[in-house]
Amino acid sequence: MDVLVDTSIWIDYFRAGDNSEDLNYLIDENIVVTNDIILAELVPYLRVKRQTKVIKLLHEINRAPLDIHWDEIVDFQVKCLKSGANGVGIPDLIIAQNAKQNGCKVYSLDKHFRLLNQVLKVGLYV
Repeated sequence: MDVLVDTSIWIDYFRAGDNSEDLNYLIDENIVVTNDIILAELVPYLRVKRQTKVIKLLHEINRAPLDIHWDEIVDFQVKCLKSGANGVGIPDLIIAQNAKQNGCKVYSLDKHFRLLNQVLKVGLYV
């Protein structure tokens, strides 16, 4: 099963953080995927820092195609609000929808994804 690696994990990885070994394993197993939202969050900072090699490598990762269903995003937000999972942003909801559509697990340090797992049954890589 592919693993959609969220921005928080990539940032941790670039800083040689605690999750570097796990991400190295996923990369070695060739099960890492990304999407355009995650790249849009990462690439601007990397451009400012002139990390062209890293940007090139990120663009070589398989992408989970985005097919945003806005009515479903609204439904997700309603479910989150009703369950008390306040503050979940639209980008996280789109990432969750994208993971579900493509049968991926989400690997993230963002606590919102734990809430999304409880409310929307988004699979998590732990």
